[in-house]
Amino acid sequence: MTDDLLARHRAVLPSWMPLYYAEPLELVSGSGRRVTDAQGRSYLDFFGGVLTNMIGYDIPEIREAVERQLATGIVHTSTLYLIRQQVELAEKIAQRSGIPDARVFFTNSGTEANEAALLVATNHRRSHQILAVRNSYHGRSYAAMGVTGNRNWSASGLNPLQVAWLHSGDRVRGLLARLSVDEQVDAAVEDLREVLATQTAGDVAALIAEPIQGVGGFVHPPDGLFAGWKKVLDEHGILFIADEVQTGWGRTGEHFWGYQAHGVTPDLLTFAKGIGNGFALAGVVGRAEVLESVPAISFSTFGGNPISTAAGNAVLDYLIAHDLQANAARVGAILADGLRSAVGGLDCVAEVRGKGLMLGVEFVRPGGSEPDPALTNRVFEAARDGGLLTGKGGLHGNVLRMGPPLTLTEEEAREGLAILVDAIRTAAGVAA
Repeated sequence: MTDDLLARHRAVLPSWMPLYYAEPLELVSGSGRRVTDAQGRSYLDFFGGVLTNMIGYDIPEIREAVERQLATGIVHTSTLYLIRQQVELAEKIAQRSGIPDARVFFTNSGTEANEAALLVATNHRRSHQILAVRNSYHGRSYAAMGVTGNRNWSASGLNPLQVAWLHSGDRVRGLLARLSVDEQVDAAVEDLREVLATQTAGDVAALIAEPIQGVGGFVHPPDGLFAGWKKVLDEHGILFIADEVQTGWGRTGEHFWGYQAHGVTPDLLTFAKGIGNGFALAGVVGRAEVLESVPAISFSTFGGNPISTAAGNAVLDYLIAHDLQANAARVGAILADGLRSAVGGLDCVAEVRGKGLMLGVEFVRPGGSEPDPALTNRVFEAARDGGLLTGKGGLHGNVLRMGPPLTLTEEEAREGLAILVDAIRTAAGVAA
């Protein structure tokens, strides 16, 4: 029984691990873009294990690749031995990264990937000064948490890094929200110059930024902002780290990586989530001269193990063969256009935003920009009642997040859109 499992969960797991929904779900099976709970109810999944089940559930090509590796009897060897699946996947990622003379280091999670990127950047620059962005999220480990600009996810005020903060691309509130797109880019670049001059000792190691802020509620800056930042960074020799944990692999529809919308190439790029489609797989890819900046032996025991990289190879091959980036653009437009048309004009909806299959709806109290997390939660629960799973996020917990598998069909997009529109209008008390 789910109730019994919930009681057992609460008895042995920490209270700071949140569970979704007033009546938490146990998901017991899945196929395509649908999952089934312990009571036998099916749901269309628009969150994909927090943007991780990128290809969907029970995909034969991925299952068969993992089963072939399992059949060898080798689940783990450690990276002290050659791993064919790891080398093959690293070759594919290096080639797709857009970074010249790239090297790849595999880890188990996005947190570990960002931690590794910060390690090599600070070593390369011999500085522990980092530029980060307000409203960001980069992980739950010591340094990654230190560059996370969201109080809700900062479990400790202790920090091994000296961090200076830049403005985010928030278009609803904040100092830059009132500006036009061009003015916002100019103001953000001016802000960077002032931060460097007043809050640092000059020898900053790196700027780490998400092209679209995941936990932050899918807030993103105008295209081209990173190019403005990069020009200033290059003047000082400061490295640029693109956190592509959520934006990578074509999810934005426009590009394979989120950074490409800005016309720049990062020095380091971190990836995770979707590449494993549920298997623990992540890493950092960067210019050789930067990634080699580790002055001692280092390796990840489980990072890039034969099972996870077998899955990763199958995921990447499937993604490219089926042109899922184009599907994300096409199907994402159905959702974005449909939401803007049906509910974008409601006074409780501040913004429908995002790119491709990475979309958010921000809810506010009517007549202003005051966040309305209570309404967000009502929409969240109503969507579940209608058979649709979504996510939540944002600095104030007032953003409904959607990151469906990139295999989502047009028919499923329209089905989910109808459920979501009904949930929003019902929760907001708006007549159909």
